[in-house]
Amino acid sequence: MDHDDHTSVITGDRTRRRRAVRVGTAVAVVLALAVGGAYAAGLGPFERDTGPDPAAERQARAFLADWAAGRLPSAADRTTSPDTARRVLDSFTSGLDISGPKLTAETAAEAEDGTVIVPFTARMPVEGLGTWTYESKLPLREQGDGRWKVDWTLSLVHPRLSGTDKFRLEREETKPPEVRDRAGKTLSGDRYPSLGPVMAQLGGGGEGTGPRGAIHLVDRATGEVERTEARFGARTVRDRGPVRTTLDAGWQSAAEQALTAHAGGRNAALVALRIDDGEILAVANSPSSGFNRALSGTYAPGSTWKIVTSSALLLKDAVAPDDVVDCPKYLTVGKRFQNVELSEHPGATFRKDFTESCNTAFISLRDRLGDRELADVARKYFGVGQEWHVGAPSYDGSVPAPRDETEKAASMIGQGRVQANPLIMASVTATAVSGTFHQPSLTEGNDDRTSTTPLPRGVVTQLREMLRATVTGGTARGLSGLPGEIGAKTGTAEVSDDQDNNGWLVAHRGNVAVACIVEEGVTGGGSAGPIIHSLLSAAPGDSE
Repeated sequence: MDHDDHTSVITGDRTRRRRAVRVGTAVAVVLALAVGGAYAAGLGPFERDTGPDPAAERQARAFLADWAAGRLPSAADRTTSPDTARRVLDSFTSGLDISGPKLTAETAAEAEDGTVIVPFTARMPVEGLGTWTYESKLPLREQGDGRWKVDWTLSLVHPRLSGTDKFRLEREETKPPEVRDRAGKTLSGDRYPSLGPVMAQLGGGGEGTGPRGAIHLVDRATGEVERTEARFGARTVRDRGPVRTTLDAGWQSAAEQALTAHAGGRNAALVALRIDDGEILAVANSPSSGFNRALSGTYAPGSTWKIVTSSALLLKDAVAPDDVVDCPKYLTVGKRFQNVELSEHPGATFRKDFTESCNTAFISLRDRLGDRELADVARKYFGVGQEWHVGAPSYDGSVPAPRDETEKAASMIGQGRVQANPLIMASVTATAVSGTFHQPSLTEGNDDRTSTTPLPRGVVTQLREMLRATVTGGTARGLSGLPGEIGAKTGTAEVSDDQDNNGWLVAHRGNVAVACIVEEGVTGGGSAGPIIHSLLSAAPGDSE
């Protein structure tokens, strides 16, 4: 399929130079759109007095947010050529079967002519194939009325998009493999619809048998391929017969029903896996076609990440569960951070901070960890950021070292540039309560290149106790009526000023760990909580 081949003609006078030139380097501003999260836990971006005009940066972020969320008329209105922008953005995303793009803004810079340039990374999920990643730049100019607008040009959509070149998506049709669960039962897309994105990506014995395709740059006039921008799927396929998975038909059915009943039409995803070996029992996505959010999503994990932060603090005896760590409503670290619903718990213990998910308390402990320590703990003990081979394409997490104190504060509560998905957070939960990381697996015989260190038994005991207390008297008390000794952690992850927060919940019972995200679910307990409750109520057993 081809995207629209309109070009834009920018008319009008050159925008005037800025009246006042700000000096200094702008702190990088990270966007996480559609399947990600902004690092704010406060009331909005922290405005600085140096660098490019903050109004220009806000306009760039708003444009990217609208584009990622599919609000194309709104995105186009933020440009100097709305009609053309709307046509091109629509044809680019629909023509290339792109859904749920994630657009991440980087450091803004001011050019000599007063233009503000905002580079960004585009991660474009191509339906049923994979993610196309590239980098581009947004130019912004101040208009005569003092407002900033994106200076429209085709190349901002992609650097190689032009009046002479466009992109074309080509798919190679392949027969999906027959998929069976751990007991040999056939898993059909009709009976288990949310497995659709997973089954399309499965391969037998590591050889891809799912869909294949490519995005080509072609000459607009002749259609001749000039270069291949992205290629998806294996080039050669060997028929190895039915694909035997680690999935459990009973758990998968319970997961499907839970999402259908409680996702409320919102984008959501869920993973359940065995704690003792990492074998995946259920993978569910809502909607049931398109992007595999459960394994390949890139989201800020929000307060569920406090499991890792707590581990880092407990490992070095930087805090103990009974230590008093005050929980005020607000804490300013370059910007103002706050707790959900402006809650506060004066004189709270660290255990209370965990069970009530106090952002400000965790942020106040940031100086007790080195700048790279959280990332090192995530990688060394939890395998996050290492290369995973689960039997299907997956995103394996990212925990970059913070670039400043504000970002370090955000990373303590699972925001900033920390990225995960339900697969990662189910694995994190399993590791926390067992002490040992097991590379998750969806098929047998996967290559395992990970290398981790077991958590000390004392740390595991403390984590299990705090997770249990979160259910018996904390933010996950909605699970307290279920049988079994359940431990859990809720999470609320901010996305952008224009979107509601994502809701998270992770839990464990018996030999199973689960993780669920609901996009724009507002709170974890309110949105993901009913889904996990339904799953654990209907699950056939705890896979001992």
